[in-house]
Amino acid sequence: MATESTGYTPTSLPVLPLDDEVVLPGMVVPLDLSDAEVRAAVEAAQAAARPDAGKPQVLLVPRIDGTYAGTGVLGTVEQVGRLSDGDPGALIRGRHRVRIGAGTTGPGAALWVEVTRVEETLPVSSPSSQQGSNRGGPYPGQVSELIKEYKALATDWLKKRGAWQVVDRVQQIEDVSALADNSGYSPFLTTAQKAELLETADPVARLKLATEQLREHLAEQDVAEAIAKDVQEGVDKQQREFLLRRQLDAVRKELRELNGDGGQEDESDDYRARVEAADLPEKVREAALKEVDKLERSSDQSPEGSWIRTWLDTVLELPWNESTEDVYDIRGARAVLDAEHAGLEDVKERITEYLAVRKRRADRGLGVVGGRRGGAVLALVGPPGVGKTSLGESVAHAMGRTFVRVALGGVRDEAEIRGHRRTYVGALPGRIVRAIKEAGSMNPVVLLDEIDKVGSDFRGDPAAALLEVLDPAQNHTFRDHYLEVELDLSDVVFLATANVLEAIPEALLDRMELVRLDGYTEDEKVVIARDHLLPRQLERAGLETGEVVLEEASLRKLAGEYTREAGVRNLERSIARLLRKVAAEHELGRRELPFTIAPDDLRGLIGRPHHVPESAQDPAERRTAVPGVATGLAVTGAGGDVLFVEASLADPETGAAGLTLTGQLGDVMKESAQIALSFLRSHGAELELPVGDLKDRGVHVHFPAGAVPKDGPSAGITLVTALSSLLSGRQVRTDVAMTGEVSLTGRVLPIGGLKQKLLAAHRAGITTVVIPKRNEADLDDVPAEVLEKLEVHPVTDVRQVLEIALSPAQIAVAAAA
Repeated sequence: MATESTGYTPTSLPVLPLDDEVVLPGMVVPLDLSDAEVRAAVEAAQAAARPDAGKPQVLLVPRIDGTYAGTGVLGTVEQVGRLSDGDPGALIRGRHRVRIGAGTTGPGAALWVEVTRVEETLPVSSPSSQQGSNRGGPYPGQVSELIKEYKALATDWLKKRGAWQVVDRVQQIEDVSALADNSGYSPFLTTAQKAELLETADPVARLKLATEQLREHLAEQDVAEAIAKDVQEGVDKQQREFLLRRQLDAVRKELRELNGDGGQEDESDDYRARVEAADLPEKVREAALKEVDKLERSSDQSPEGSWIRTWLDTVLELPWNESTEDVYDIRGARAVLDAEHAGLEDVKERITEYLAVRKRRADRGLGVVGGRRGGAVLALVGPPGVGKTSLGESVAHAMGRTFVRVALGGVRDEAEIRGHRRTYVGALPGRIVRAIKEAGSMNPVVLLDEIDKVGSDFRGDPAAALLEVLDPAQNHTFRDHYLEVELDLSDVVFLATANVLEAIPEALLDRMELVRLDGYTEDEKVVIARDHLLPRQLERAGLETGEVVLEEASLRKLAGEYTREAGVRNLERSIARLLRKVAAEHELGRRELPFTIAPDDLRGLIGRPHHVPESAQDPAERRTAVPGVATGLAVTGAGGDVLFVEASLADPETGAAGLTLTGQLGDVMKESAQIALSFLRSHGAELELPVGDLKDRGVHVHFPAGAVPKDGPSAGITLVTALSSLLSGRQVRTDVAMTGEVSLTGRVLPIGGLKQKLLAAHRAGITTVVIPKRNEADLDDVPAEVLEKLEVHPVTDVRQVLEIALSPAQIAVAAAA
């Protein structure tokens, strides 16, 4: 092969490839002989070495991404032995650059190539330049300055690392080529940068390149130190951990960007991605991103991080822009309500009206007006067992919405409604927000059960917190203390249930549309028992349809004589008891199935009736069989009920005078008794009553069921009738009941709860009812089948009441006394 201009004769060497590593001349590196290629090259070099030619020689060639470089380094095998970890190794010293030629053959399994030494021309200063320069040395002034600059930069970098011994060795190097190649030890240089130094044959150019690389690294280090210094200022001991974690995050981020693989996202990045991907309102998104920023700045041990993560999870789980489609089949919705509940026409009509209006608004594009949607707030008030709670599920079914029940009975903490502040340990959003989250849509039917049972104490008044929730003018911007972002509740249908209307605060009641559920008639109870209660209890008792049949007369007797209530809970219990009894007797072999339960079978199965109508009792056993007892009507938390009033006169010899009242009466009812007595004293002569005895004899008025509190003015005419019956000796008709307030002049004033009272009279077997004339308009709310069985007398004066209620005199006044 022809020689190059360098004048060196080509030599063949075994190739020792270095994967993603570069060795420069002058460097001494240990290599692991466990690698097959390294071991083959060393063994080949040892086999080819002549005793008079010195140490074995190998060609160190960088192999970057599988590609060999064009320039390598001739290296000598200084020593073969064991590395520090015990593996076999070889110590190789780089000697000088060589240019790689064609492949050739040689001993061993290694790859052999021809190489040519690269000549390095070193600049030498002329005598004139040396005389004109005070620097001295064999190199021109520019090269000497370059050497000094590199040494100064290297010394600065080494001092920062504490490598003082290396500083002395670098200062002793005077050769330009050796000084430039010494940068191969720099750990901050990349493989590409080292390969560029290897390929640069000119020593001065190589030193310039090494100086530039070192200068850039020191500049980056200075910037990093400046940033670290700025960050460090003002940071105390408690913030050092935070600073280190932020620096670690920054390094990871830079590494991900340099590697181009994005890396694995940390938790804060995951929350940021979830917030950006979620369908959130703009203001909610801004608030969530602010919390993500706080999370990124907080440490893992900080309690604030836990609060923020819980808050973000809650916000992301809420259905901000998810809603169910309303069913606008008005007839179908009404059919669903009729199929699932008998009676309750008022609430059914209200729901039908609501759906009709929603349909027309949707048809005209009026879904949202003034930021508010077309929600509804209804208050279902009625006695227990009339189906208020189950009605909420039927409304949701008819409208095609999800249903959520929120139990408010016994709630005393305002935070239960509006949520807790996030600073508290274990803070949670309020029940309203949790109901929306559970429903999975922004327009569910939310049943606020037992709203009249809400209490209040030092922790606040939950009823006051409900004012914003149930106000259609405000609930489109409802703010929960936990969320602290606006939540639109204007499309939610709220159904609040209560037993006692008076227990609901007036301000809260004013925000709801009142719908009264006054109880069922006997016919409605029979229908409910036949269509709903009996099939359900048959299934629970393990009986097939048809195995036990209850005749309609049996159901009617159960409703009328075994239970006397506004709702149907006790009726269902009685049916369940009947079916259990029949099932037990069948299992004991005492009764065959199928079995039809007739009215006469009830007593043998579940005992005697508990509520026999007065009209069905023996005349001598009736309460009104003696003078001084009258039948009134009242409204309780369990619906309407019949109330008896008993009056008696004390013996004149006892000396007791005045009025005595018993029966756990309220102030209003006590005043009614005083008014009734005062009226009879002032108008006794007109009514032909012996009121003279009232001067010396005491009057005792008692209301039976003394353990039950009683109050209200509606027993006024009943008190007058009872006292008139006592003084006149005339009995009060058994089939007559009455209700109405009385004035001192004898006027009959209006009362409330007329529908419930008439239903109670109908259940008790009363056929004649006396009511105030001014309540006549309320008769429109009473079911027609009830009015057909009652003879209602609207009156304006108590004298009319006495004419209707008192029977002809049968005993003398003295005998009555």
